[in-house]
Parts: sequence; structure tokens; C-alpha cells
Amino acid sequence: MTGLRAKQKADRNRRILEAATNLFREVGYDSARIEDIAELAEVSVGTFYNYYQNKGDILVAAVSMEVEEVLAAGKTIVDSPPETVSEALKALIGQYYDHSLVYLSKEMWRTAMAISIQQPESPFSRRYTELDGRLCDQVSTLIAKLQLRGSVMPGIDAVAAGQMFFNNLNMMFIEFVKDEAMTLDTLKDTVTRQNRPLATLISSPKIQ
Repeated sequence: MTGLRAKQKADRNRRILEAATNLFREVGYDSARIEDIAELAEVSVGTFYNYYQNKGDILVAAVSMEVEEVLAAGKTIVDSPPETVSEALKALIGQYYDHSLVYLSKEMWRTAMAISIQQPESPFSRRYTELDGRLCDQVSTLIAKLQLRGSVMPGIDAVAAGQMFFNNLNMMFIEFVKDEAMTLDTLKDTVTRQNRPLATLISSPKIQ
């Protein structure tokens, strides 16, 4: 019985989250009403509030779901990366970017970023910062893995190098969500080109 209740609760949560993200895409985050989200999810407004206090809670849940799936997919690349630094970064960052619009639109990302900046001490902002940190750590782990394999020179600070690559991919993602006309392919090509000089500098000569 307990298992059934847990399954029903998870199903309601999934329906609310899917209804909210679909409505955010359709009418925009600001215009979406909680009553409409509840109706689309086929739950009462009271039930909605059993799961989320407001729309911001749903947005952070969507961001969390996005990043958790990206991290899981990225782990497979980190565990067995391509041989060169450039190709490994291209694979990992491409995975990040390709998944970035599965649950969130550019408008939703802009809203999430704005909330995290405007309310730095809020639970939303702390969660957003934590997720960014985990992505950054994964990039650094990739560089460390390549270093152990001999693709990166021994004296390189893998953590610092990973942070530099992450800071650039994150900055360019901000530019991407600000520009409705920019495509994912343009974003990926630009970041690959920007990463190449630093990737070459830290690569072992035998791998270049």
C-alpha cells in the first residue's frame, strides 16, 4: 500500500511539473497561472500546493531535473572520454547544450537566471548555484581523467583548467538564452572554437 501511495504521489508530481513547463513554454512564465497548471495536471489547486509553494518552486524543480539528467549523461563521457582534450570537451559540452532545452525554454532559463541573481540568499538561488558547481566539477573531473590517461600535461592544474572551460561554456550559454535567434549549432561551434587554444596549450605533445 505504501508503495502504491508513493507511486501515485510521484505520478502527480510528474503531471504538475510537465503541465507547468508546457504552460510556461506556451504562454510564458509570468502569464502562467497556478490554477491553469493545476487544471492541465488534472489536480486541485490544493493538491498543487501540497507539492509546490509557487511557480518559482516549479522552475527550480525543472532546472534540477534538467541538470541531474545532464550530469548522468555527462558521466558516461567522463568515464570513457575521447582521446584528445578538444574532442572530449566537445562531447561533454555538446551533451550539456543538446539537453538544455528539453524541459526549459530560453525564456524560462532567463527567468531562472534572473531569480538566482535578484534573490541570492533564496533557496532557489542556492540550489541553482549548487547545480552550477556540480557541472563545473564534472568538467574538472574530465580534465583530471584525461591527465591520468596522459592526454593532459602532468603539471596542469586540472581543477583550475576545468573551471576555466566551465566559466566560458556558462557565459556563452547566457549569451545563447539572451538571443532568441542563436541556434544550438552556432553555440556549440563557437564554444568549440573558443576552447581549442586552451585545450591545445594543456595537451600532451604526443596527443596534439
